[in-house]
Amino acid sequence: MERWKGRVALVTGASVGIGAAVARALVQHGMKVVGCARNVDKIEKLAAECQSAGYSGTLIPYKCDLSCEEDILSMFSAIKTLHQGVDVCINNAGLAHNEPLLSGKTDSWRNMIDVNVLALSICTREAYQSMKERNVDDGHIININSMGGHRMVPSADEHFYCATKYAVTALTEGLRQELWEAKTHIRATCISPGIVETEFAFRHHNSDPEKAAAVYESIKCLKAQDIASAVTYVLGAPPHVQIGDVQMRPVEQMS
Repeated sequence: MERWKGRVALVTGASVGIGAAVARALVQHGMKVVGCARNVDKIEKLAAECQSAGYSGTLIPYKCDLSCEEDILSMFSAIKTLHQGVDVCINNAGLAHNEPLLSGKTDSWRNMIDVNVLALSICTREAYQSMKERNVDDGHIININSMGGHRMVPSADEHFYCATKYAVTALTEGLRQELWEAKTHIRATCISPGIVETEFAFRHHNSDPEKAAAVYESIKCLKAQDIASAVTYVLGAPPHVQIGDVQMRPVEQMS
């Protein structure tokens, strides 16, 4: 991770859970981290904690609604003005709604596509363009995916969400191929966790907190820090090493 000191990383969905853990880890390793979310109060608190801890990097909170392309483009413009550009892009933001294929609401499906697929793609495009215009040839784009992007969960509430994560699997491989065709050494990686104990289930099952709690009580889950460790492992690999897909799940999780 030594070569990333002083470089700029963007972490989407950085206010809680995996995003917050990744942002903290990168600041700890000396990076300038732009952490974005719709609400930056928690990111501001995390930035103060990182500063108090004496970490060598910095965390810069940025308010951004990732379902709005104009917000994303404004964010990249601000990063260019203030920090030259993005060297590492961590597409972490994602959400799920309980909307089955046979009865789900179109607006909820669209919201999942907007955040899980389109925002990820827009951030990827803008991050690559930022690297290209500055002749950055060692950048890295990491998509935080899900095991739901590799097998269909047998639950109607999860089916559309899984479809968006299958898209992330395909987009990451497509990105890797396009980067190869562009003869660049910028790398693309997909990290696919199983059940991670965060606020995700409580947001997903917001009308049934007992169901959400049961998700995390059934087995010893992954922690957000486990995913952050996977991110630093991937970033810390030698520049000639392409780590395409990291699948990780709790030992007690069957599928």
